[in-house]
Amino acid sequence: MLKESAEPLLAGYDLAMLDLDGVVYIGAAAVDGAPEHLRRARTAGLHLAFVTNNASRPPQRVADHLVRLGVEVGPSDVVTSAQAAAHLLADRLPTGARVFTLGGDGLREALVEEGLEPVGSRDDEPAAVVTGYGPDVVWRDIMVGAVLIRDGLPWVASNTDMTIPTDYGIGPGHGVQVRMLREFSGVEPEVAGKPQRPLLDETVRRVGGDHPLMVGDRLDTDIEGAHNAGVDSLCVLTGVSGLADLAAADRQHRPTYLSRTLEGLFTAHPVPEDDGAQTVLGGWRATVVDGRLCVDGDGRSADDWWRAVVTAAWRYADETGEVADTGDLRPPE
Repeated sequence: MLKESAEPLLAGYDLAMLDLDGVVYIGAAAVDGAPEHLRRARTAGLHLAFVTNNASRPPQRVADHLVRLGVEVGPSDVVTSAQAAAHLLADRLPTGARVFTLGGDGLREALVEEGLEPVGSRDDEPAAVVTGYGPDVVWRDIMVGAVLIRDGLPWVASNTDMTIPTDYGIGPGHGVQVRMLREFSGVEPEVAGKPQRPLLDETVRRVGGDHPLMVGDRLDTDIEGAHNAGVDSLCVLTGVSGLADLAAADRQHRPTYLSRTLEGLFTAHPVPEDDGAQTVLGGWRATVVDGRLCVDGDGRSADDWWRAVVTAAWRYADETGEVADTGDLRPPE
């Protein structure tokens, strides 16, 4: 269930680990209000880290994009799954070890930063294989990597996202390549990116923080990743997750806190009460009747509406093992 914060949420944390797409920006445009919210959070003393599963872009390139959107950030504030993957390999291989690399500039740069040498031929006698999203990776190199993995080289994958946003729509992500390599080789990779914990551990290692908070929009990467790393999470509703996703979320995919926008960093987070028949918060009353999620009342806070509704759905799921039907239920504006 949701956790209560009687004071503004950011007062309880010293680091916000922010997912990018759906939280800070959507495509080429900033999420409405995000730059101002982040500036305000930084002014209040909250450290910010910008965390991405996309291994293709080096941190400087990510930072440059954020700056163009009005976000105050430097490359040291950006942490990528490529960096997490390179750190995993550096912990296992000697300095200067050669790594067969299937990916983009971000992955190669991360390996060099960790004292490893990215290579592209089996003749270079690589000690391991690392893979990540790279739009220019060719089939010939994928074939070589697949054989190296099948023949026993350790394999680290940056992430397993099945989709990635592009200028021409949602496309296949690195997870598609991982699935193919796994099926061919019979080998499971060690995965660095969300929802596995190495990326969040890498973020804390690089940026610092004793009480980190994961802020994301995706339940299956950001929120599950926070659970795996043992940290609290704030789910914002500016990205892909909606009412049906939240209502169906099992315990591993339920956020600690819920807010429509990053404004939730600056507000208290009350939790709903169960009066025996309904879940009540801020003038809203939510319940599940004949399997259908229902809500009424005259509350003023849209965030409280969401908290009451998802709490009712989760209680119903925990009690019955079934997912409440959200039907045509629409949140207030």
